[in-house]
Amino acid sequence: MRRCLPTPIVVATLFLILAVSGATALAGQPAAVPESGTEGVHAPAAPGSDAEAHGGHLGEELSLLWVLPFAGILLSIAIFPLAAPHFWHHHYPKISFAWALLLAVPFVFFFGHEAWHAIIHIYLIDYIPFIILLWGLFTVAGGIVVRGSLRGTPALNTLLLLIGTLMASWVGTTGAAMVMIRPVLRANAERKNKVHVIVFFIFLVANIGGSLTPLGDPPLFLGFLHGVPFFWTTTAMFVPMSFTAGILLAVFYLLDRRLYLREGGLPEHAGEKTAFQIAGWHNFFFLGGIVGAVLMSGIWESGAFTVLGTELRYADVTRDLVIVLMGMLSLRTTRLALRRENEFGWGPIAEVAYLFAGIFMTIVPALEILKAGEAGALAHLIRSVEHPWQYFWITGGLSSFLDNAPTYLTFFNLQLGRFFPGIPESVAVHHLIAEYHTYLLAVASGAVFMGANTYIGNAPNFMVKSIAEEAGIAMPSFFGYILRWSLPILVPVFVLVTLVFFRG
Repeated sequence: MRRCLPTPIVVATLFLILAVSGATALAGQPAAVPESGTEGVHAPAAPGSDAEAHGGHLGEELSLLWVLPFAGILLSIAIFPLAAPHFWHHHYPKISFAWALLLAVPFVFFFGHEAWHAIIHIYLIDYIPFIILLWGLFTVAGGIVVRGSLRGTPALNTLLLLIGTLMASWVGTTGAAMVMIRPVLRANAERKNKVHVIVFFIFLVANIGGSLTPLGDPPLFLGFLHGVPFFWTTTAMFVPMSFTAGILLAVFYLLDRRLYLREGGLPEHAGEKTAFQIAGWHNFFFLGGIVGAVLMSGIWESGAFTVLGTELRYADVTRDLVIVLMGMLSLRTTRLALRRENEFGWGPIAEVAYLFAGIFMTIVPALEILKAGEAGALAHLIRSVEHPWQYFWITGGLSSFLDNAPTYLTFFNLQLGRFFPGIPESVAVHHLIAEYHTYLLAVASGAVFMGANTYIGNAPNFMVKSIAEEAGIAMPSFFGYILRWSLPILVPVFVLVTLVFFRG
């Protein structure tokens, strides 16, 4: 297991340095009017808000040069594991911290209170709930042991991917990935070629499978909070999701069968066959508690309180406390032997926490520019988006590297403003669904499907990679994943999806 500093130390140190950097900027400034929203949601500033009080939206003042630290941390994740693996293995928390600091200090220096507020906001509203959710699902799923003589034949592997894909819409892509990854790894322990199994697992279970309900993926949950009916997602996304997943499952089966035959099949199984059974099954109750807490946070109209100028809803804090409670109960009630049998360790969640602490810091300017819409540095790009296929690709392209929730919100609001200006959102959403169904479908599909394009496109991607590596699988690098897998396999499938569903 990798030795790392405890994650809270890194986060606390970040806040301490930012507090020192931002103390002068905060002095004498009026209190911020907090933004409302949910996890992963960055709503545009309302009239009279803190952003307006400080001379307009922060994103309108930023050039694309402020995105360079974000590009730097991505390049570090891509290059260091290949060029200097020993150095990266021992120092990646420091590298992540260095990029975060490189952005934070000048950002707060030049933009003062607005920059400070944006950084605090993303850590309190996004990063901390993000890590709590991943930790909870990782902990609970780590106590579920699937036993049996599972052998990684092409047929069984395809079935396991199908089960995970269907599960993802109801327990979330992260929940399904954490429950299914270990049975998949165990089934393929004797296979020589395993990388393709994990890559297609990321494609299907960690991303595309979460298309059918607002519980599946954050942007769809965001749409639900803004008035998109719960089961519109199921009915509207069913055919595109089935089409996409069906093609990928067929491609996987053919590829896996070819590699399986090349390997000469699996060695004959020695010893008695073990009947299929699930140990630690009580953890499914804790998993249900986590899913229920997430759903509760979206539908409970709770009050709020303010911390460091950022509004925290009681519903969101309650959600996070329930998730922590579910994780602690899982640790308390699950026998250590079961976790050992699962080869459970804290390395993958620690790696994700360290790296995403830096990613969330450096991504702030990119998200602020995106939130500024046609008034920001990406104005030309946003103005050029008119047709469904363009919404599909621009939403998906940005979601491959940025948080797909604010990306979804940006283009969702762009459609409401273009087609129904001046109409209240609750009314406009119903008109959008009735009259411009394909446009909303394009945004939803792009945000969910194309998170599979990179390791950072969706929350569970990087964690699945880390778990697979701890199991001894040499996963492709950041660019290797893109060049060898997502570009040659996913992009042609998405072109087909465009031709079938979004040509208009």
